[in-house]
Amino acid sequence: MLSVLDLASSDARTTEDIFTGVSQSMPLGRVYGGQVLAQSIVAAARTIPDGRDVHSMHGYFLRPGDSAKGITFAVDRIHDGRSFSTRRTQAFQEGVPIFSMIASFQDSDPGIEHQTAMPDGIPEPDALPDVEAHLRGLHPMSKRLFTDRPVDLRHVPSPIYLSVDGEQRPSQAVWMRVRRAIPDDPAVHRAALAYLSDLTIQESILRAHGIPWAMPGLKVASLDHAMWWHRFGRVDEWLLYVQESPNARGGRGLATGHIYSRDGMLLASVAQEITVRVPDPSAAEA
Repeated sequence: MLSVLDLASSDARTTEDIFTGVSQSMPLGRVYGGQVLAQSIVAAARTIPDGRDVHSMHGYFLRPGDSAKGITFAVDRIHDGRSFSTRRTQAFQEGVPIFSMIASFQDSDPGIEHQTAMPDGIPEPDALPDVEAHLRGLHPMSKRLFTDRPVDLRHVPSPIYLSVDGEQRPSQAVWMRVRRAIPDDPAVHRAALAYLSDLTIQESILRAHGIPWAMPGLKVASLDHAMWWHRFGRVDEWLLYVQESPNARGGRGLATGHIYSRDGMLLASVAQEITVRVPDPSAAEA
């Protein structure tokens, strides 16, 4: 994860700031969306005056990326004000845009403060089984999709990889952290939090309808992603991601989430809309 977030500066002479990066190897060959949005944030942050941190981003996934190919990130310096800076980042492969984002950065300022409380009654991560316990019997190649990730996940009530157990409801919680300690740089932790934010947020939509990831013929794709950073938190410590889906209609589903530190501080809020294509059982019977 750290290697893909370490972008290289380009010597190309253009009106934009240009950076290049690589992708994590993915079993299905498709770039993980959380990776490209985290890289886009890193690229934008490279052009920001010292002391300003990302506080919001809004991005659109335009095309699936190829994890075997490099990615070019073009940053447009839209505005630098007294307290805020705004940047547009576009990610390209072979000259074609695959992701487009606008992000805002702000100086640290005092002000009023409140937050939504972390839900009560969520089991502690150490009391929950790790991902390996839920993947018994899965083909080794499919298993790699979960075990090769740099992130440790613990679902409440349980994952929906192979089946949806228990009540079908449009909500869930996930404990998450990166598997190893990472450097103290707050910018790295903010980008890594964006990386983590895309991993499971779609699942509240699927859980509501009893749809596991392993359903034959299921097609899911992220359309857009928005994120607001409220407070700093380390991603190499346990974080609680509370997720719910307020609506699904017309082949699209909306999911929202709040990310808390283990001691209950609200670190970030997230929203994402996806397309969901579920195979028609009547067509299969015909």
